[in-house]
Amino acid sequence: MNETNTHFKPTLGLVDATMIVAGSMIGSGIFIVSADITRNVGSAGWLIIVWLITGFMTITAAVSYGELSSMYPKAGGQYVYLKEAFNPLSGFLYGWSLFAVIQTATIAAVGVAFSKFAAYLIPSVSETHILFTYGFLKISAAQIVAIVLIIFLTYTNTKGIEGGKIIQTTFTSAKLISLLGLIVFGFLLVKQNFWHQNWQTGLTAAQDKGASDATGSLKPSGWQPINFSVLIGAVAVSMVGSIFSSDAWNNVTFIAGEIKNPQRNIGLSLFLGTLIVTIIYISANLMYLYVLPLNNIAFAQNDRVAIAAANNIFGSAGTIVIAVMIMVSTFGCNNGLILAGARVYYTMAKDGLFFKKTGTLNKFSVPSYALWIQCFVACLLCLSGKYGDLLTMISFVVVIFYVLTLIGIFVLRKKRPDIPRAYKAFGYPVLPAIYIILALAFCIGLVYTSPTYSLWGLGIMLAGIPLYFIAINAKKS
Repeated sequence: MNETNTHFKPTLGLVDATMIVAGSMIGSGIFIVSADITRNVGSAGWLIIVWLITGFMTITAAVSYGELSSMYPKAGGQYVYLKEAFNPLSGFLYGWSLFAVIQTATIAAVGVAFSKFAAYLIPSVSETHILFTYGFLKISAAQIVAIVLIIFLTYTNTKGIEGGKIIQTTFTSAKLISLLGLIVFGFLLVKQNFWHQNWQTGLTAAQDKGASDATGSLKPSGWQPINFSVLIGAVAVSMVGSIFSSDAWNNVTFIAGEIKNPQRNIGLSLFLGTLIVTIIYISANLMYLYVLPLNNIAFAQNDRVAIAAANNIFGSAGTIVIAVMIMVSTFGCNNGLILAGARVYYTMAKDGLFFKKTGTLNKFSVPSYALWIQCFVACLLCLSGKYGDLLTMISFVVVIFYVLTLIGIFVLRKKRPDIPRAYKAFGYPVLPAIYIILALAFCIGLVYTSPTYSLWGLGIMLAGIPLYFIAINAKKS
């Protein structure tokens, strides 16, 4: 392959960057995770509070990243911020975690979600259709479709940023419009609404059990009262889904080298993109509470809340409507994830901390080797069949690095006050500090309630320490 370019081309404007933020965030989560949240917290009030807390944390972190992006407007994003605030090891651990679990596992999970909902239209690509078995490994049609999707989007992105930009803008616009349409039609067309009934649960779902001061978790047999300490754990577990659904907003920082006027446009796109998605997510959950009884939200078949809601709105055609929406949504989401992630590995390779070939650009000014190695790992994770179990690991590791990065703002204010900042972290120091406290509470709650996968995530992250020193020694020799 001809490698005739050594620099990225800044071709993305503010709208393109905002579409990458919003498009990378909206995958399949908003259509599914509210079922698990409702089961854990057991009331309409706490369902909305979980999404409000997640939205607050997301927007706070995003606008804080605006300060960092204006200081270091170059490819690599969070990897660069951590390296500059602390040391090269912290940046490497982030890049390693991104490669090993955060980005690649998310790409795999979103790809399989595309396949699952494609099966509504083409039953032969279902996950129950096993194509062949080799020992303990069973390969389904859904896994093959996910791999084909990932390979196709990777190939498209190796041909230049323009193709990825067109896909991202088109599909993100389509899913934003369709989600808004679903919300509006939900409030206008449903024949019977459950708004008053659901809000009787408020924040005290266990009232009918004589525990008016407690929140209740929802079980198939009925309401189960839980005390405040258990509630904290329930909220933490619930937020795994909402945080996963709201994640990947930081991907736009990875491609700073390809954004026009990055000092201005990255920070602004982070704010606009996260605000738009947060409003849509909260509105979607309010719509679910309007069109479905709480029990049907909590125990929707296969957790597919949006399909249950759409069937109440549109009748039998609702399943097809949501299936198409999720296919559009996950297609665009994966394009943004694939496009952005490779830029981190490229920057790491430039620092001598990743495979040397990933630090080169092809004739289209994109890091094609980095794209293909990311594709390979994501495809392996599709075949593993363990992507569902990775959800807790992804959320735990992602939030740990968000905390470290926001702490980095405090460090850089002291360490590098001389660097121009087109943006300042909104509400500094109060809002970033609140985010750090909430995020740490989330991580502690997750370790308490789901120790296996959260600690596995921590283990994968720490496994990067010996790899870092191996890379340093190889660089010296």
